[in-house]
Amino acid sequence: MLNITRQRSNKCQQRKKNLVIVESPSKAKTIEKYLGRTYKVVASLGHIRDLPKSKMGVDLENDYEPHYISIRGKGDTIKNLRKEAKKAKKVYLASDPDREGEAIAWHLSYLLGLDPKDQNRVVFNEITKDAVKNAFKTPRSIDMTLVDAQQARRILDRLVGYSISPLLWQKVKKGLSAGRVQSIALSLIIKREQEIKAFEPEEYWSIDSEFKKGRSKFKAAFYGVNNKKMKLPNNDKVQEVLKKIDPKADFDITEVKRRERKRYPAPAFTTSSMQQEANKTLNFRTRKTMMAAQQLYEGINIGKEGTVGLITYMRTDSTRISEVAKHETSLFIHDEFGAEYAATKPRKGKMPEGAQDAHEAIRPSSVLRTPESIKEYLNKDQFRLYNLIWSRFVASQMTPEVSDTMTVKIEQNGVQFRANGSKTKFEGFTKVYKTNKDKDNVLPNLEEGDQVQLVTNNPNQHFTQPPARYSEATLIKALEENGVGRPSTYAPTLDTIQRRYYVKLESKHFEPTELGEIVNEIIYDFFPDIVNIDFTAGLEKDLDSIEEDKEDWVKVVDRYYKPFAKELAKAQEQIEKVQIKDELAGFNCEICGSPMVVKMGRYGKFFACSRFPDCRNTQAIVKEIGVTCPKCHQGQIIERKSKRGRLFYGCSRYPDCDFVSWDKPIARECPVCHSYLIEKKIKGGKQIVCPNGDYEETPQK
Repeated sequence: MLNITRQRSNKCQQRKKNLVIVESPSKAKTIEKYLGRTYKVVASLGHIRDLPKSKMGVDLENDYEPHYISIRGKGDTIKNLRKEAKKAKKVYLASDPDREGEAIAWHLSYLLGLDPKDQNRVVFNEITKDAVKNAFKTPRSIDMTLVDAQQARRILDRLVGYSISPLLWQKVKKGLSAGRVQSIALSLIIKREQEIKAFEPEEYWSIDSEFKKGRSKFKAAFYGVNNKKMKLPNNDKVQEVLKKIDPKADFDITEVKRRERKRYPAPAFTTSSMQQEANKTLNFRTRKTMMAAQQLYEGINIGKEGTVGLITYMRTDSTRISEVAKHETSLFIHDEFGAEYAATKPRKGKMPEGAQDAHEAIRPSSVLRTPESIKEYLNKDQFRLYNLIWSRFVASQMTPEVSDTMTVKIEQNGVQFRANGSKTKFEGFTKVYKTNKDKDNVLPNLEEGDQVQLVTNNPNQHFTQPPARYSEATLIKALEENGVGRPSTYAPTLDTIQRRYYVKLESKHFEPTELGEIVNEIIYDFFPDIVNIDFTAGLEKDLDSIEEDKEDWVKVVDRYYKPFAKELAKAQEQIEKVQIKDELAGFNCEICGSPMVVKMGRYGKFFACSRFPDCRNTQAIVKEIGVTCPKCHQGQIIERKSKRGRLFYGCSRYPDCDFVSWDKPIARECPVCHSYLIEKKIKGGKQIVCPNGDYEETPQK
C-alpha cells in the first residue's frame, strides 16, 4: 500500500510543469512554443507592484525605504500567478533583460514567496528558439545591483515629482507635474524658442550659374575674386562682381582636382538612433516606433516558422553585435551580393558616454528573414520599421561606398566659380541602405586649360535662418548627447510634456506654450539642479555605478535629495501664486454681448464668453499671416487646421471665397507669371516657388 502511494506521488511530481513568468501575453505564447510541454508560460502584464499613487510612499526617516503596494486592478493577475506558482515544479522569472525587468522579477519573487538568491532568473536578448533554450540552461539569481539602480531612479523620481507637483498645483493650476527628464526636455525647447526670438536675420547673396562645354551643361557657384573667397552681403557687391565678367566671352578651367572618396555605413541602431531615423524617414512618432518595435521583438506569426521574435531587444544604447550574428550576415552578404560587399572588419560605432552596453544593438534575429520574405505577415507599420532595422544592420556589415569626386575652378577676369561633381564607382553598403546623399552629380570631362561658356547667371537674395525648433528626432538626439535619461525614458517624456500642454507639436516641431514657460520659470528659479543638464547626467552615471556595485543606492539618493529638500522648503515660502488671467479678446460675444476672452484648452487657446458657464459660446482662434487673398483680393489668408490636425491656409471670407493651399502663401509676386508665391517645405529646409511651376528660388537651409 505504501509503494502504491509513493508511485502516485511520483506520477503527480512528474506531471508538474515548470512555470515561466514573462511580461506580455504575446511573448508568453512565443516562448511556450519553444520550451515545449513541460513548461507553462504566463504573463504578469507588466508591473504588479509599485509605490502608491495616493501618497509619497517613501520613508524619509529610514533610509528612503519604499512602501510598495500591489497595483490596483492587478489583484486577479496576482491571485492567478500565486495559484500557478503553488502547483509548479519550479518557477522561472523571464521579464525583460534590463533594470526595469530585473525589478519586476524581484517584485514577483516577493509576491510569490520565492528566494531571490535562487537560480530562477532567465534573460535573453532575442526571442528565438536557440536564444530561449540556451537561456534556460544557465539561469541565475536576481541581480540586486540592477534592482537597486532601478529602485534609486524610481525613488528619486517620486521624491522630485511628488514634491514639486503639489507645489505647482497650489501656485499655478491643478493637473501639472514636474520630473527630472521632462523638465530638461521642456527647458531645451524653451531655450531654443528664446534663441529664435532673439535671432536677427542677416542678408547675403549667392550667384548660381550654369555653364556648358559643347552640349554638356553643368552648374557652378560663385566662389571669390583673385583666389580669395568672397562674401556677397548685398546686391551692390553682386553687381560689382557681375560687371567684371563678360557673359559672352569664354571662361577658363584653371584647376581640376580628382579624388576618390569613401563613405562608411552607420552602425546598427540603438534605441535613440532608431527613434530618430524612424521619425525622419518614416514620419513615425516616438511612441509609434516603440510600439511597433515591441511587437517585432515579442513575436509575429510568420507562417511555417510559427511565431518568432523578429528583432533583438529594442531598449539598448549599445552598438555591439554578437559574433554569431556577424558571421551569419557575412555569409548572407557573400551569397546575395558578392564577396566585395562584405566588410572583413566592420566599423564599430562610437559608444555614447555613459552607455551601459548591456545588450546588443537592435538587429534582426536572423538576417535570412529578409523584409520582402515576411512582408505578407506584417502590418504596414511593422514592415516599414523592420525593413529599416534590417537594412541598417546589413549595411553596417558591408564595405564603404566609393565615389570619384571632381572639383573644378572656373575663372574669367579674376572672378572664380566652383563646380563640384561626384560619381559612384562602387555602391558598397548603399546597395542595401539608401540615403539622401546617394544622388550622383556628374560633371562633363573637364581638364585644366579647357574653355567653357556661360549659359545663365542667377543672383539670389537670402537671409540667415534662426536655429530650427526641435523635432522629436532632434530633441531625443539632444537629450542623448547631454547624457539625460535612458532609451526607455524618451518616449514617455515626450508624451508627458505634450499631455500637460507644456509644449505643442506644430508642423512636426515643438513650440512651448505659455503654461510651459510659467512652469519652466518656476523650476529654473527655485529648483536649478532639476534643469541643470550636468546635474541630471551625473545622476545617470551614479545609477550606473550602483548597477556596477560601486555605490550604495541609499547614499546616492541621499546625496541628491538633501540639497533638493532645502530648495523645496525655500520654494514653498517664496513662490507667489501665479494667476493665469483670462486675456480679453477685444470683441463681445455675439450671443449675450459680454466680453469674449482667450481660454487655454487641451488643444491650445480658443475664444470663449466671459459669462461661462451661463453662456457657452466659443470660437476658434484664427491666425492671419499678413497676406491678402490672391483669389478674391479682399480677405486675409489665415491658418486653419484639417480634421486630422494638418495645417493649411485659406481665405478669411470662406465660404464666399474658396481659396485654399497646403503651402504657405507669401506677400510676393512671381516675376514670371505674376501669380502669388508659396513657401514650400522640402527636406532640410524650405523653398520659395511659384505654384504654377514658372519660378523657384534656391532652397534655404
